[in-house]
Amino acid sequence: MKEINVNGLGDLPDAAEEILGALDGRNVVALYGPMGAGKTTLVREICAQLGSEDTVTSPTFALINRYDTAEGNAIFHFDFYRIERPEEAFDMGYEEYFYSDGLCLVEWPEKVEELLPDDVMKVTITPTSNTRRVITID
Repeated sequence: MKEINVNGLGDLPDAAEEILGALDGRNVVALYGPMGAGKTTLVREICAQLGSEDTVTSPTFALINRYDTAEGNAIFHFDFYRIERPEEAFDMGYEEYFYSDGLCLVEWPEKVEELLPDDVMKVTITPTSNTRRVITID
């Protein structure tokens, strides 16, 4: 387990770099944290680190957004906040994404916990003040 202290937005590039460096062949990253913790902001920085020039927004209503890295590789950004049953993830074909070569960044993974791959990277964002966060990589 690794812990990263983020004292403000200026620390996010280093945090995103640490997360990407810890992937170790995995492609699904589950992002845990309360509403407003900064999950989408972290996804935005991870995409920037990968050279994406796409506009990163929360896919709250669409459930999934696709972005591309500088090399043209896919990044899939999920937001399962609004789903009520894991079966809804089946309807969107989650397996095609989770078991592809694309990087999958999953917000509200607790809604689909039983569908996550065994080797999922768990990242927890814990707010400690209005601007500070502790990010734990497990």
